[in-house]
Amino acid sequence: MAADITAIILTKNEEVNIEECIKYIITTVKRIVVIDSFSTDKTVEIAKRMGAEVYQHPFENYAKQYMYGVEVAKAETVWTLRIDADERLTPDSANELTQLCDSNMKTDVTGIVLRFKKNFLGKDLYHGGVYPWKKMNCYKTKFGEIEDRNMDEHIILSSGKVIEMKNDCLHFDFKNLEYFVNKHNWYSSRETVDYFENLENAKAKSEVDAKSWFKMNVYYKLPICFRSHIY
Repeated sequence: MAADITAIILTKNEEVNIEECIKYIITTVKRIVVIDSFSTDKTVEIAKRMGAEVYQHPFENYAKQYMYGVEVAKAETVWTLRIDADERLTPDSANELTQLCDSNMKTDVTGIVLRFKKNFLGKDLYHGGVYPWKKMNCYKTKFGEIEDRNMDEHIILSSGKVIEMKNDCLHFDFKNLEYFVNKHNWYSSRETVDYFENLENAKAKSEVDAKSWFKMNVYYKLPICFRSHIY
């Protein structure tokens, strides 16, 4: 039986990923909402066929797109799951997420950290600080909101405790190397804008935001030659 969760997925030309993403959450969540940035492939067609609600909205940045998703979804479920099209639940992680959500419906737990194993061009990544990749992507709807920033946005909780899953989810993109190069060039441009916009306001706000604090106060002050090793 599905947990009381609304899943929100942001998409743009994700026809190679969206079906598998929905396939592995459809029995875990009660509702799937896709916010599409006017894809030119079959993303919308596939998402609708898989049972998702689809809304289209011009893309400005991930945070504002997700905010739009929250606004139009008007989720009434206790929990909301933010998941990307290239991410998957496994049978074990899906069962665990269901159990954690069900058992914490009325507790002070308001956030759940998902663990991800990343796969790049067919190979699982275990080194370089990327395993396990952790994101607090499942949260109680009334207690969480996304940071309004151009890059590296996180869900921030107004109160409550955060717990962590034990089973891995998967980050498994089927796109080619050219796509990844273009994507990271685009990311670097947005990261630059975000850095200057937040330069004067960088401070630790919570444990969930510790990564952002470290990046603004430590990482950017290191010599460039050391940054890739720490990242």
